[in-house]
Amino acid sequence: MLEGCLAFQVVGEASDGLDAVRKSEELRPDLVLLDIDLPGLNGIEAARRICAVAPDSVILFVSGNQCPTIVHEALGIGNGTRGYVVKSDVAIDLLPALEAVTKNRQFVSGRISPLL
Repeated sequence: MLEGCLAFQVVGEASDGLDAVRKSEELRPDLVLLDIDLPGLNGIEAARRICAVAPDSVILFVSGNQCPTIVHEALGIGNGTRGYVVKSDVAIDLLPALEAVTKNRQFVSGRISPLL
């Protein structure tokens, strides 16, 4: 989806949470798309570490996990964590979420926002 969008350039991909932290520290991306359920190091802990090593990066969670407690925890990590998109709603929510978080606004998929 992002490859066809001229406003964004994919600069890296990670295979697990530790790899996401390493690449975020190395590449210092403007935006990190991060899943909660990552092997090795879960997305919440990866986000904490990314906020420490790449404090200017914005994190948008894209996850199948819809548990309100997890969403609250993810969005409460720090200033860099600004959005949460449910994977089943990516086709509808991803581009609006990207626009919101890159403009320093929070975004939460409509499917889970009433639960928060």
